[in-house]
Amino acid sequence: MALRTNGPAPKRSNNTLYVFLALVTISFSCLLFSTRSFVIDVRDVGFSLFSGIRGAIQEVTASVQKTVLSVKELSRLKEEYDQLVKQLERYEELARSAADIEQENINLKKQLSFSQNLFYKHIPAQIIGKDPDNLFSSFVIDKGIKEGIKKNMAVIAFQDGTQGLVGLVVQVGRHESMVMPVYDYNSYVSARFAQSLYEGIVSGQGDSNGPLVMKYIKKRAKDEIQYGDRVVTSGLGGIYPKGIEIGRVSKIIFQEYETSLTVELEPSIDFSRLEYVFVIEKSNTGADDE
Repeated sequence: MALRTNGPAPKRSNNTLYVFLALVTISFSCLLFSTRSFVIDVRDVGFSLFSGIRGAIQEVTASVQKTVLSVKELSRLKEEYDQLVKQLERYEELARSAADIEQENINLKKQLSFSQNLFYKHIPAQIIGKDPDNLFSSFVIDKGIKEGIKKNMAVIAFQDGTQGLVGLVVQVGRHESMVMPVYDYNSYVSARFAQSLYEGIVSGQGDSNGPLVMKYIKKRAKDEIQYGDRVVTSGLGGIYPKGIEIGRVSKIIFQEYETSLTVELEPSIDFSRLEYVFVIEKSNTGADDE
């Protein structure tokens, strides 16, 4: 018995192929459109992301530039500040110099006025140094032999309205001289009380800030001496002019067993502020007056 084959089978296969091809075409088209859209979206995202990064970079760059400019500006302001400080210091120095010059002019006017009213023949001088070989007790003035200075000439000064004794010329150079002040250990001045006229000898203790000592005062003067009494040069010995103030009584020392009184004197001259002096010529000291 022979087998029979169905005739319509090839036609069904062809239909299936067509359907498959159609589905593939549709799928490919969808995939194509879908992929293009995805690429476009990725590009958009990448562009946006790049734009954000670029903006951040620009902000950072601008911030760095501002910082650099600020640092430069701060450095410039610091330089200007330093210059202004130096300029202010110069102005202050000039102001101090002007004040010093003004004060010096005032002092010179006072000294000039005193010099004009001084009846002694005198030579004005300025203190320019101290003697290191004598423990700074003596000092040096800017006048010497060429200006008429001689050894053993008396030296006085005008200070705070008072004419006071400074010391004695002990060494003379060509244009400089050395003066031994009254507070020196080796200084001895014949003196007397301006009120009671009792006499004694005034000597120093080596200290410009310490008191002078007046010794060999008669005991009976005890009741007539008071604190604050003026002690002046007596003029005896022909070295110091008579009547130059030495100091004022600051302490009275009395011992029963001693034959004389001793008093301490506060010097009339503040040697720490002494700058200008007058050297008195012995030819007209006034020692023989009165």
